[in-house]
Amino acid sequence: MWLATVSNLDFPSRGGLSREQVMAEYRGWLDLAEQFHHNAIFVQVRPTGDAFWPSAYAPWSQWLTGRLDGADPGWDPLAEMIAETHARGLEFHAWFNPFRGAQRAEVGGPGADWEKLPPNHPLRDHRDWAVIYPKADEKLSAFYFDPGIPDARRFVQDAILEAVANYDLDAVHFDDFFYPYPVDDEDLDDSASFAAYGEGRKADWRRANVDTFVREMDERIKQVKPWVKFGISPFGIWKNAKSAGGAGTHGLEAYRAIYADTRKWVREGWVDYIVPQLYWHIGYDRADYAALLPWWADQAKDAGVQLYIGQADYRVGTGGAWDSPSELSKQLALAREHEVSGFVHFRATSLRADTLGAQTRYRERFYSAPALVPTMEQLPAAPPPAPQDLTVTPAGDRVELHWQGSPGAAHYAVYRIDGDRANLIGQVASTSFSGEPGSYCVSALDRSWNEGPASSPAG
Repeated sequence: MWLATVSNLDFPSRGGLSREQVMAEYRGWLDLAEQFHHNAIFVQVRPTGDAFWPSAYAPWSQWLTGRLDGADPGWDPLAEMIAETHARGLEFHAWFNPFRGAQRAEVGGPGADWEKLPPNHPLRDHRDWAVIYPKADEKLSAFYFDPGIPDARRFVQDAILEAVANYDLDAVHFDDFFYPYPVDDEDLDDSASFAAYGEGRKADWRRANVDTFVREMDERIKQVKPWVKFGISPFGIWKNAKSAGGAGTHGLEAYRAIYADTRKWVREGWVDYIVPQLYWHIGYDRADYAALLPWWADQAKDAGVQLYIGQADYRVGTGGAWDSPSELSKQLALAREHEVSGFVHFRATSLRADTLGAQTRYRERFYSAPALVPTMEQLPAAPPPAPQDLTVTPAGDRVELHWQGSPGAAHYAVYRIDGDRANLIGQVASTSFSGEPGSYCVSALDRSWNEGPASSPAG
């Protein structure tokens, strides 16, 4: 699930909470992830040109501190969140919004007001890197880092790589914001950067800027830590027309509207995974989930890129097909018929709300048991040896498992043996587990989820 921090949508519940309050809330979200047998959580750590860690490149986030002055809260939320996540055997995908410089005033941000930016905001020192969009509506106006300026792109990459280098991230994750979505047909005023760096058609140049950013981001992440994944969650429509290679839809196109050539990123292998936001119902005439799903499956099929689907949990109960508690379950069932490696749900609060019981419905059907994170061939692989000395000791009406750790292990998979089957019942980072009475075996996995041989059974 996505855990959104911008405007305190999910977490923290408000700015200015104490360290203890923030981490208590975060542990509650991890509890929810475990209830759904999720194996990863996507946490927004750079929502609007800011940071949830002590950064040399960005001010502290107002959504953490409750202040616009970039004041230091005196602790490191990113480090503590990662530690809590890994202790439960879950992956931590750090979610960055690359180019947004400040959130719009309509939702509590500084908008496009220079005086409201924190004193250490980089755009104060580099006003030439900034573009304001849209200019016609002050409530919606916001600062963006101009993707057409090479130094600005490099700076944004450096800010993200700071987190990659200094923290034990499992993945770098972007959502769908590159160039801003169009507002009332107002064009972004990047004429200065186009005059300085552009050539040809401006639309092609803008797409090339985003392409360069994505390609370089992938290369630079792997140079720092080859095992860290890179994934993007783009708007669900690349192009509409089938004649142009699209899915036959009739909605906004990422290719033309926000200059994101999302299919190219997959075909070129510039991402390890892609999570198209398929936020429409089955049968929707403008953007049919049932048409877009196989289209994306075809793009990822032979590209060496894993396909996850971004699911619109937030839409349940909003009318039409979304008033059916079974809509999401139908979508997950359809996705299982194609080469889909997983799902990411938007967003955490919607899972907790369980509107119409829709989340309980699909959890019972599709998330009734844990699952290991799928492996990626392009990442380093070193399957650990089998755990040794597994013991199963009665403890009341349960049993306690203990084993000797395996060199190089980042996770352990716990299996209960039922006849001639071994069923996965848990994944942990520690060398112990509590379960129901029975016979067990345990395997070790490296940090890329490559699994070694199982231990001898015990119990």
